[in-house]
Amino acid sequence: MKKLLKRIVLLLYRCMVRILPIQKNVVILESNLGRNYIGNPRAIYEEILRRGLDQKFKCYYILNDPKKVDLPGTGKKVKNSRLHYYYLMAIAGIWICDTRFQNYMIKRKGVTYIQTWHGTPLKKLALDMERVDMAETTDLEQYRQEFRKNSATWDYLISQNPFSTETFRRAFDFHGEILEIGYPRNDILFQKNSQEEILRLKRKLSLPTDRRIMLYAPTWRDNAYYDKQSYKFATEMNFEQMFQAFGKDSILLVKYHYMVQEKIDWSSYKGFIKEMDAKVDIAELYLVSDLLITDYSSVMFDYSLLHRPMFFYTYDLDHYKNQLRGFYFDLMKEAPGPVVGDTEELIHCIQDYFPEEYEQVRKNFYETYNPFDDGHAAEKVVDLMVAIDSSTYTQKNI
Repeated sequence: MKKLLKRIVLLLYRCMVRILPIQKNVVILESNLGRNYIGNPRAIYEEILRRGLDQKFKCYYILNDPKKVDLPGTGKKVKNSRLHYYYLMAIAGIWICDTRFQNYMIKRKGVTYIQTWHGTPLKKLALDMERVDMAETTDLEQYRQEFRKNSATWDYLISQNPFSTETFRRAFDFHGEILEIGYPRNDILFQKNSQEEILRLKRKLSLPTDRRIMLYAPTWRDNAYYDKQSYKFATEMNFEQMFQAFGKDSILLVKYHYMVQEKIDWSSYKGFIKEMDAKVDIAELYLVSDLLITDYSSVMFDYSLLHRPMFFYTYDLDHYKNQLRGFYFDLMKEAPGPVVGDTEELIHCIQDYFPEEYEQVRKNFYETYNPFDDGHAAEKVVDLMVAIDSSTYTQKNI
């Protein structure tokens, strides 16, 4: 029955695409496959609000569960994959997304698609991948073909650095315009990085103001999943050891990757481990944290903007690099902090961390991967949206 209903809805969608006029001022935004209201699309939407341009643009945020999200301003929440969603996709003049829309969505002539993407890559992407073992597919050629088809619909793609520009061109087979402006989601790291704002955020998130805050934000593992929609929280961190070492003076925030759908009982570590809700934008967690623990996640590139300590807990480094994804660069050489393989070593490195030991590698990392972020990326995207119908528009305008 569900398959039949979906076929009927998609048939109606194709009819709407043929007969309904495009409305240039209708904007569709989606973050993390509709799972959350965060990231680059959120920053762009809130810049539209800040400038009062929600009177010019009619914004619709696509969400899997609209009831869980408080959307500010005049934008409307739209439930993913319902008839109203397909109607809006048929008429919208601007699409903004940080992952990918389904390949059966029809990009009409006259529609502008701004692909913000969601990170600078350490892990190999799309056409550069030599193997694929995901919940969605294990067929590499099919995966590549689907990606080519999708990226062909993008008009603009945002890049955080020259390395990303080169990589995206090749890995996505992208032939549109790349906007080298940094990530809108990182604007907050420039605008709110003050003692006053950090204190406000800690109170908002119900975090202590008198303890060191450590953020643990690992990536997902392609082959660790429950089903197509739910990946596991894969880690070998010994949380008991972490509790014994840091439980008296620190708090550990655990932030799952958006692909991870996991329910873990952390009650044994009450007062030390705090699982952060998926709706909390990780940029706020960057600001309130004193250090970051990650692995192969692109959070390393964003967090480096704050010039704070980073630790790389890479218990499965060889397997991840050689069997799952492959890397674009040598993490051991370029990581702006200690790279460790077990919890005991991680604890030791945190306890005996000397910033000056990593000063040069942090500087090199920052200069390589953060030359474009300046706190004004969202402004530049909105400038583009305003100028989108102008025949005088060129990339120099942004």
